Amino acid sequence: MIVVMGATGATGSALLHRLTELGGPVRALSRDPDRLRARLGSAALARTEVLAADAADPASLRAAFTGANRLFLTMANGPAQVTLETNAIAAAADSGIGHIVKLSAPGAGPGSPVAVARGHHTVEEALRSSGVTRTVLRPYAFMQKLLLLAPGVAAGGVVHGAMGDAACNYIDCRDIADVAAAALTRPEIAGYTYTLTGGRTYSHPELVGLLGTLLRREVRYVALTGAELHRHLVSTARMPDWLAAHVVEIQQMATTHPEEPDDTVSRILGRPPRTLEAFLRKHLGAFRSDGARPEGTRPPR
Repeated sequence: MIVVMGATGATGSALLHRLTELGGPVRALSRDPDRLRARLGSAALARTEVLAADAADPASLRAAFTGANRLFLTMANGPAQVTLETNAIAAAADSGIGHIVKLSAPGAGPGSPVAVARGHHTVEEALRSSGVTRTVLRPYAFMQKLLLLAPGVAAGGVVHGAMGDAACNYIDCRDIADVAAAALTRPEIAGYTYTLTGGRTYSHPELVGLLGTLLRREVRYVALTGAELHRHLVSTARMPDWLAAHVVEIQQMATTHPEEPDDTVSRILGRPPRTLEAFLRKHLGAFRSDGARPEGTRPPR
């Protein structure tokens, strides 16, 4: 039995669908199981056991882990993330879970310039100390987060950022989910740390150029300082201060730690990663002036 935490997120929901395609027993956890059931398609729901559990309540986790032997662990970035994920690891170890696949962050380490990545390092260390077999996935920027740029592009043809001309790796959450599914079901690739990227990097000028070509109108990149982007995200996007600071940190890390694509996704899945152009084409309506507003829940990178 595979347990999926974070099943309402972009990666977790994609993983659920992939695991149900593979046909094994799957259990999804949520603080609001009715909401999760409503989000699952009928095919996935028919093959998925949905249980209520709260990472702030270790007893509920231990009950939800009963009878399972593998766990996918991801939670939304936030001030409580380290506590909640370490709770889950301890409960999993107590419950006999033998393998945990954790979604982490690139460059996770005690000296990372990104606070969230330092937190992921703390969780990785707790996982290392747990004695449970661990597979750590460190994906770069989710393509799905780019949907949060759609209102600015639709309304004014503008993308704001603090990366200058630095290149950024983008990866489709569905590719992350496919790698996670492989790690959960193929013992030969378990027990390692994998950095995950798409097939190529894009700078912000290249990104707006691609959007402009697809939309057949001008899209401009407005380069800001870190402080200016922070103010913009707090005042215009109404982000909480910690989240705006996180966005600035990961954008500016790209200027000091050059990013390059690797072939991990291709090696594990036996196919190329999904492309940014294909992703944008699929969601192009959200970036048009008459398109529907996207439902993104996480900050763009």
